[in-house]
Amino acid sequence: MKGLYFQQSSTDEEITFVFQEKEDLPVTEDNFVKLQVKACALSQINTKLLAEMKMKKDLFPVGREIAGIVLDGILPLDSEDPGLCEVVRVHEHYLVHKPEKVTWTEAAGSIRDGVRAYTALHYLSHLSPGKSVLIMDGASAFGTIAIQLAHHRGAKVISTACSLEDKQCLERFRPPIARVIDVSNGKVHVAESCLEETGGLGVDIVLDAGVRLYSKDDEPAVKLQLLPHKHDIITLLGVGGHWVTTEENLQLDPPDSHCLFLKGATLAFLNDEVWNLSNVQQGKYLCILKDVMEKLSTGVFRPQLDEPIPLYEAKVSMEAVQKNQGRKKQVVQF
Repeated sequence: MKGLYFQQSSTDEEITFVFQEKEDLPVTEDNFVKLQVKACALSQINTKLLAEMKMKKDLFPVGREIAGIVLDGILPLDSEDPGLCEVVRVHEHYLVHKPEKVTWTEAAGSIRDGVRAYTALHYLSHLSPGKSVLIMDGASAFGTIAIQLAHHRGAKVISTACSLEDKQCLERFRPPIARVIDVSNGKVHVAESCLEETGGLGVDIVLDAGVRLYSKDDEPAVKLQLLPHKHDIITLLGVGGHWVTTEENLQLDPPDSHCLFLKGATLAFLNDEVWNLSNVQQGKYLCILKDVMEKLSTGVFRPQLDEPIPLYEAKVSMEAVQKNQGRKKQVVQF
């Protein structure tokens, strides 16, 4: 039985994925189950996080968002089994029942983005009805789920589009997005647009997709066009607002911190792996997984999924995913 693995010794420029024969699964222990995989979603591997957690391996298993015949879940970060394999061994604490109305590909393709959206909007920023939310890059797979969750909670949503195609996609949302800000040409000022939309009050919650930290001379031109500067985010944030960032290397100067202090604003870092790093959070984590499945079943979540691919195409597709190529979620179907 073969599984797909990531060669951790490879550099960022030379990412290597290999199929490797996998040893037979050990006898199932208490609280573990064998899961026949029906679908597995592909997501970027955070090699830096693995290195910081000292999870050094020659080969690291690929594919953690899986859906199978009985149960569905996200494999823990330290799992030795790749999700891109016919059968895996999983602890029951990482599993949740899949409703009958939800397909295998929908379950696998939505579970991780659903967890990230819940973590950002519910636990880190305490979203409630009537709040205004800026979701950067809303046409991405994660942005789509975040917008749908925000709308479901009764929030007013503003989003940015990185291309004409993304803009058209966001304008088709129902209920409609309050304002779609097209940043593809680099001429639109995000802060000004948000302040205009909120009557100068600023937004209550910002969920970024990365920010620009330095001056124009120090960063690539493509990144300049699509990402706002950190000062723009601070400017458009309202009093008592919440900034949830995916920028793990964010640096704030004293004037930036002072501005956040004056606004009584908070800054939180979105790392969805935290749920698997402490057993204390297990109950909340399982509630999130269950709620994501329920919202898929009732149509609240409508994920953007690419056409399912067979296992033999997973290596090429994973290389593209790791390079952040493609907008829709890629799912391997068994």
